[in-house]
Amino acid sequence: MGACTSSDDKNGSQAMNNALGPWRGRGRGELYESICDVVGNTPCVKINDRMCPPGRTIYAKLEYFNPLSSVKDRLAVAVIEDGEKKGLLKAGDTVIEATSGNTGIAVAMVCAQRGYKCVIVMAEVFSIERRKLMRMLGAKVILTPKAGKGTGMVKKAAELAEKHGWYLCHQFETEANSTMHELTTGPEIVADFAGKRLDYFCLGYGTGGTFTGAGKALKAARPDIKIALAEPEAAQMLASGTKTERNPDGSAVGSHPAFTAHPIQGWAPDFIPKVLEAGLGQQDELVPIPGPAAIACAQELARTQGILTGISGGASIYCAIETAKKAPEGAVLVAIIADTGERYLSTPLFASIEAEMNDEEKEISQSSPSFQMA
Repeated sequence: MGACTSSDDKNGSQAMNNALGPWRGRGRGELYESICDVVGNTPCVKINDRMCPPGRTIYAKLEYFNPLSSVKDRLAVAVIEDGEKKGLLKAGDTVIEATSGNTGIAVAMVCAQRGYKCVIVMAEVFSIERRKLMRMLGAKVILTPKAGKGTGMVKKAAELAEKHGWYLCHQFETEANSTMHELTTGPEIVADFAGKRLDYFCLGYGTGGTFTGAGKALKAARPDIKIALAEPEAAQMLASGTKTERNPDGSAVGSHPAFTAHPIQGWAPDFIPKVLEAGLGQQDELVPIPGPAAIACAQELARTQGILTGISGGASIYCAIETAKKAPEGAVLVAIIADTGERYLSTPLFASIEAEMNDEEKEISQSSPSFQMA
């Protein structure tokens, strides 16, 4: 006897579909050959009026929708595929890179999928979660002393690559970095805002690949768009006007004189990357970001938007908010949210977040009789 569905059941299912939205439950409409094929096509999500200045609209492009939860997944696919196309990588080879963490996690992902060995060099100041994630993905993680800063880890990676004949990604110098963003990140934003207003593109820089590549694509498609490029208030290297001295391979000779330590992990190493330098001139303004404001903004994103991001994500939205305050009525802005907040548990971002119940939580627990903690 066949199953019977009542009209009430049908009406209930239809009501649920209407409530959830027509896009839910339809899948992606395709199957993927590898995790690398899932990189990109991240969503732009509106920031509600609890954070957005009145009369303006801010969208966040959520790069943590990439498989390893950061914008650097794009970079990792780009540099590995570039090495393969140039015949510099073959089965069983070792890939090495210097990173504050997200690039290392992404490179470890691609190496795991492709079957390459992976060595990551990282300054000791970056979060422990990053080290564990890279090791979970099969990478070896080599730490460098805090005093060496970003230039120290880059030099160590170059030394190891030369010593052992390993493939060095050169994330701060390779054009493959910005080209990936010119071909993917920028066009995605253009497509998502097709027929809609878009006035500002807001972001900071690590390697500068997103700024240089996506910025180029956006300026080409929408010549009137303005780019607000942010950097830590404590490390205003671009604002200083002083250039970075370079080695023949494009890497920095040493630390930039305007650099001081800042809490925005992933942004502004202690030099101006060559990839970033290639795009300079397309920004319309520079926005300095105070470290405490970036942390507070990331926490507010979690509490008021349900968007869990790292300190750099908070910094990007702070940049967008400050830019929006000065923008014309009706202005629309999009900001890059580079990664997820889960890899910041051991950083100042979570310093005020307790693991145990506070007094208010204990009071709630004690308001009913069963299963109370001692």
